[in-house]
Amino acid sequence: MKKHLSLLVLFVIAFANAQEKKATNKAKDTIIKTEVVNVVTSYVPKITDAFKIKQKPVIEHTKETQKKDLEYQIFSVPVASTFIPKSGTMKKVDLGKREKLYPNYLSVGFGNVLSPFLEGYMRRSDSYNSELGAHVKFILSSDPVADTELSSTFYNIDLNLTYTQQERYFQWSAGLDAEKDKYNWYGLPNNITFTEATVSAIEEAQSYNHFKVFGQIKPDESILNEANGAISFFSDSFESAEFLVDADAEFKFDLTNFHRQLNDLFVNTTLNYVGGSFAYAYDAITPIDYNFIIFGVHPNYKFNIQDLAIQLGAKSYFSMDTQRSENNFFIYPDVEISYPVVKDFANVYIGSSGDLTTNMYQSFTDENPYLSPTLDMRQTNKKFDAFGGIRGKLNHQFSYNAKVSYADIENNPFFVLNQSKSDGTNIAGTNGFTFYGYEFGNSFQVVYDDIKLMTFFGEIAFEGIKNLTIGANGQFNKFTLTNESEAWNTPKIKGEIFGTYKTNKWFAGANLYFVGNRKGRVYDALPTNTFNPINLKSYFDVNFNGGYHFDDSFSVFLNLNNVLNNSYQRFNNFNVQGFQAMGGLTWKFDTLF
Repeated sequence: MKKHLSLLVLFVIAFANAQEKKATNKAKDTIIKTEVVNVVTSYVPKITDAFKIKQKPVIEHTKETQKKDLEYQIFSVPVASTFIPKSGTMKKVDLGKREKLYPNYLSVGFGNVLSPFLEGYMRRSDSYNSELGAHVKFILSSDPVADTELSSTFYNIDLNLTYTQQERYFQWSAGLDAEKDKYNWYGLPNNITFTEATVSAIEEAQSYNHFKVFGQIKPDESILNEANGAISFFSDSFESAEFLVDADAEFKFDLTNFHRQLNDLFVNTTLNYVGGSFAYAYDAITPIDYNFIIFGVHPNYKFNIQDLAIQLGAKSYFSMDTQRSENNFFIYPDVEISYPVVKDFANVYIGSSGDLTTNMYQSFTDENPYLSPTLDMRQTNKKFDAFGGIRGKLNHQFSYNAKVSYADIENNPFFVLNQSKSDGTNIAGTNGFTFYGYEFGNSFQVVYDDIKLMTFFGEIAFEGIKNLTIGANGQFNKFTLTNESEAWNTPKIKGEIFGTYKTNKWFAGANLYFVGNRKGRVYDALPTNTFNPINLKSYFDVNFNGGYHFDDSFSVFLNLNNVLNNSYQRFNNFNVQGFQAMGGLTWKFDTLF
């Protein structure tokens, strides 16, 4: 056993020596050394690595930052009291019954002077993005003015169609407006005695026709805020015609690229063409033509300096009167500065403005339908209009506004009577031509004058009683004329008192108008061409309206006009209707289709 162990030890020693010798014979480049490689990289922690935090940090306060323990004691003393706590309830605001709104309605009525009335609106929407609407209105009054030798019948018919479409990036709409009105020149002069044969030969009827095609586009996100366009045609029964092309666009420029505190700058642009003609002049058998082309730019910028609100702007127009071969450039200020002397209670403001108005046959007839189709058409230049005033609220119930202004106006229009071509017995002139229905001193013309106008205006409204709103306004005008002796048919004083009341079932309203004295012309009989001014008396017109709702769909109404039955003259020689009463029914509904 010892022998075998000795041999095994010798064999192990020999084998070990053999391995050492063999290792020493290797080449240097074949020796593998052990090296340490350090890899350094940045670590960006993520929320998902939050689980790696194995313990929460412990913040130990020093002695100086440790909170002190508060020690307090309560000394309980019994107090005699009869107070019994009661649970409160939430105070509710009475908003009243919510009225159901309908997209369509139809109103029919009838008055005491054979006055049928019809008004309706229909709306149809085939999809969420489009809508078609139609509005129609008709009213007829059969010979309503008493004690007139000529008929005073009139009627108005108006039809409006509108289509609106919402596209992906903009909204557009287009429509058609058609209107037909009929009036009579019933105001014969009182200083001329007309024979029955002359009166029966007068054709006093006049009708106006108006057709208008219009459109609008509103982009969603663009410097173009809104663009409008319209083409209209106006005519009458005496071959008069007026053509209007009107286009305007409003641009909004973001100024925050220059400074982050700047507001948006708005720029309005207009392009108008007004052209028309009258078949004859009043004193000659020659036509009257007029043509105006106007291009305007109106920039406007509003900003605040602490409590001071400032509006800076200007209106500029380039006007071409192609008929008179006159070109003019006009520029007007458009500035207003306001400051709250007492916040929400008294706000003082001052400013200056001006404008250029292109007078049109249609706009004149809207104000006075008894004009002769023989007008001289000019532009009215309001050189400047300086104003100042104070406005505000008192106790959130009274709101008021008091304003004074001074304006310099060139070519301000006034309505005056035409001189009668008949002496009451003849219906034709020396040239053999029969007189038209407006040539008997029963129609108006337009005269222009350069004036200075000072205006005092005030208004107040009260909303302190539930469901009741009342208010009043008044205006005083002081004219300084250049050529004319009076501000014809224009009142110096006028005012209004109004009120509305509404409950769930009942509604009522009132309007009381006051118009002061005015001056009119009365011509002497031919062949002289002189006139005398006359006084047109002031008048007070009282009107009431009201009704009752049976439910959300059906209601009745009653309108009472000129309740005092005053036979006043709005324009000289033209008396108005007396007392008028009209009642009717209104039906609101969803759709008929």
